Amino acid sequence: MPLTAPSDLPRTLGALRSSGHELKGVKTEIRDNLLTALRTGTDPWPGIVGFENTVLPQLERALIAGHDVVLLGERGQGKTRLLRSLVGLLDEWTPVIEGSELGEHPYDPIAPLSIARAAELGDDLPVTWVHRSERYTEKLATPDTAVADLIGDVDPVKVAEGRSLGDPETIHFGLVPRAHRGVVAINELPDLAERIQVALLNVMEERDIQVRGYTLRLPLDILLVASANPEDYTNRGRIITPLKDRFGAEVRTHYPLEVADEVAMVVQEADLAAEVPRHLIEVVARFTRHLRESSAVDQASGVSARFAVAAAETVAAAALRRAALVGETRAYARPVDLEAVPAVLRGKIEFESGEEGREEEILEHLLRRAVADTARFALRGVDLGGLADAVATHPVRTGERVPAAEVVAKLPTVPVLTEVATRLGAEGTEDPGPMASAAELALEYLFLTRKLAKDETDDGDTVEYG
Repeated sequence: MPLTAPSDLPRTLGALRSSGHELKGVKTEIRDNLLTALRTGTDPWPGIVGFENTVLPQLERALIAGHDVVLLGERGQGKTRLLRSLVGLLDEWTPVIEGSELGEHPYDPIAPLSIARAAELGDDLPVTWVHRSERYTEKLATPDTAVADLIGDVDPVKVAEGRSLGDPETIHFGLVPRAHRGVVAINELPDLAERIQVALLNVMEERDIQVRGYTLRLPLDILLVASANPEDYTNRGRIITPLKDRFGAEVRTHYPLEVADEVAMVVQEADLAAEVPRHLIEVVARFTRHLRESSAVDQASGVSARFAVAAAETVAAAALRRAALVGETRAYARPVDLEAVPAVLRGKIEFESGEEGREEEILEHLLRRAVADTARFALRGVDLGGLADAVATHPVRTGERVPAAEVVAKLPTVPVLTEVATRLGAEGTEDPGPMASAAELALEYLFLTRKLAKDETDDGDTVEYG
């Protein structure tokens, strides 16, 4: 639903001049707003996680310099999210000539029809206001994209109405001219056919457009940004050298460098159907990072940040299903719910050619490593020996069909469990879910470090024992 501009904004060219409004180019507008945010300590990139000391400083320098930008990185690194956040650097409202096809500023009409209207009406030229959300245009590059889609073409209807082919008013403008005074983002730029990329050369350098053999001079005011995968990965195409040369900056993106950044990204993006404690989110984050480092996984294709989000959502869904099966009123994720991740998300990972048939085995191994690493980090300094000794004589039954209350009831009374609960945020609650989740992580860690054995019963439950 379109936003409604404030009623006190000027509605004619004369009133706009009287208000003291100044015309700024879109790149100047973005630069000024970015510098204001930096000076005042306002975050100009809300929702962008893990790029604070790497990607964002480079992008900020490029925008301050007034450069068109291409973001280069593997899939799922947040390139599109970053491009869309540029909208926040535009002025909230900007004036345009009412009814103009290209959204021209009242001070600077560029289309022949708008120029004629401005000359005829003078200070009475009607003005309307456009919200910044309407000044961002995005196009996913596909091999079937045509020059007409991006630049424009002759409109046969207008020709049939009696206009000559040389008349600029016969042109149906494409996406780029219609984004005048805004941001144009082209995702997966190498997927554009080379002849289509050539059509962008004049737009980026001379700022004019050429349609069907004649040139219409339009001093377009746009910021052109694009995303691309590294050329050694995407064999579908490339950015032609002349076009690459016209981008003022190439900024390389990356996956989150720290576990905390990966966790923050998952917490921000995942739509969880049940409560998932932080230690299980951290398992998912570490699992994703192990996949990115594994020689069995095709690292050229990357392991998307969307994998971690989908894994967390799968864990939550498994917890909700388990709660329904055992009649629990509150669904709270436990380590047993992690078992759903490898089977469900196996298809999101591309493995090396020599690993056929071992995919699930590899995923399960790396997931166990992630569980062990998370428990080791969360419980460092805690002596779990007392828990191991107690469980050796009094086995604890866990599993998908075992309610949290039953798990907690069978736990031995040992002081170390109080410390485990404190470390994993399970203290101070009457709900058995958090305690069962924390205890299961400690028991799984003891199993993975060979201080406990684990066996499965016929119904799929497990028994921890020494």
